[in-house]
Amino acid sequence: MGQGRPAVTSKGELELLALELFAERGFEQTTVDDLAEAAGIGRRTFFRYFASKNDVVYGDFDAALGELRARLAATPEEVPLWDGIRDAVLAFNALPPGAEPQHRVRMSLVLHTPALQAHSTLRYAGWRAVIAEHAAPRLGVAVDALEAQLVAHQALACAVTAYEQWLARPGTDLAALLDQAFGSLAVTAGR
Repeated sequence: MGQGRPAVTSKGELELLALELFAERGFEQTTVDDLAEAAGIGRRTFFRYFASKNDVVYGDFDAALGELRARLAATPEEVPLWDGIRDAVLAFNALPPGAEPQHRVRMSLVLHTPALQAHSTLRYAGWRAVIAEHAAPRLGVAVDALEAQLVAHQALACAVTAYEQWLARPGTDLAALLDQAFGSLAVTAGR
C-alpha cells in the first residue's frame, strides 16, 4: 500500500487521490504506476476505472454532459435561448460544499497543463455539441450550422473565461463569474 493509505475502492476515491497527488507532485511527474501504488491497487485496476491518466482529471465527464443535456432539454420554450444556456451551465458548474479546493486543482490542471490542453479539445468538443444540439432547433437551423456552432463556442468561451478569472483570483465566486460572463455577451439570439 502506498503511503499507508487504505486501498481505493471507488472511481471517485481514485479521482480525489489523483488530484491530490497531481497537486503535490505535478501532473507530468505523477505516473499511472504512482497513482496505482498510492491507491493500493494494481495498474490493471487503475485502467478499469480510467482509460488514461488524462481522464482522471475529468472524472465522470460523460455523465455530467448527460446532466447538462437533460437540463437544457427541460428548459421551457418561453425561456430565451441564452438565459436557458446560462442557467444550465451554472447548474453544470455548481460545486457541492467542500468541493472547491479539488475543483480548483482540477481546473488549474485542465487550463494550464500542456498535456491536458490537447485532451481538453476533445472534451470541449463534446460540451459544445450538447450546447449546439440545444441551440439548433431553437434557432431553426441544423446542429452544424454556423449559428448553432457560434452559440456553442460562445458558451464555452464564457465558461473558460470565468474559470480563468476564478483561478486567478482566489476568493471569487465561480457562479457569479459565470453569470457575469454570460451577461457580457454582446449577442442577441432568438428563441
